[in-house]
Amino acid sequence: MSGLFISIEGTDGSGKTTQINLLEEYFKSRGFYVLCTREPGGNMISEKIRELIIDKENTEMTAVTEALLYAAARAQHVSCDIMPVLKDGGVVISDRFLDSSIVYQGYARGLGAKTIKDINKYAVNGLEPDITFFLRLKPGDGIERKKHQKDLDRMESEGEKFHQLVYSGYMQLCRSNKNRIKVINAARSIEDIHKEIVDCIEKLFREKGI
Repeated sequence: MSGLFISIEGTDGSGKTTQINLLEEYFKSRGFYVLCTREPGGNMISEKIRELIIDKENTEMTAVTEALLYAAARAQHVSCDIMPVLKDGGVVISDRFLDSSIVYQGYARGLGAKTIKDINKYAVNGLEPDITFFLRLKPGDGIERKKHQKDLDRMESEGEKFHQLVYSGYMQLCRSNKNRIKVINAARSIEDIHKEIVDCIEKLFREKGI
């Protein structure tokens, strides 16, 4: 597999979409084929699963059901969208990947990281991002940004304690995956964040001889 797989992680409202759009422009300007996608979602089946997950009316959804739905959407996403592009040498930039499930369902929902990894074993089929950027922003600040943009969905509407657990989970994950996950201070300007991300990408290019 000769492509490049990048995931962008962060608490809600950390600015992932903006940075993904800028990164897409960066790669396209250098002649790469780029697929920008998101989780859960990315194709018709996975987007329908997404609707179930984020629907605020689904208040009785259990943590296990939620985790299994994420894994189902991811399995379809990996097989139908991500893997074909990577096999053709393209670049995939995904708004969230398995790390988000480990954090949201494993840490914040209390299912445990091992349980989430076991559930997703067949969904990801051994696939891992070449590099992951965690846009670090205090959870309270991120939700305030979201409130000004749109109505909050079921996951975004969780209480402060939940979002703090998500943030703590991400920080723990970052500490244990320092080689892959790059922590980016998302409280800075859009331009400064983008520059740091590009610097990391170009360093990765040099290491891979691209």
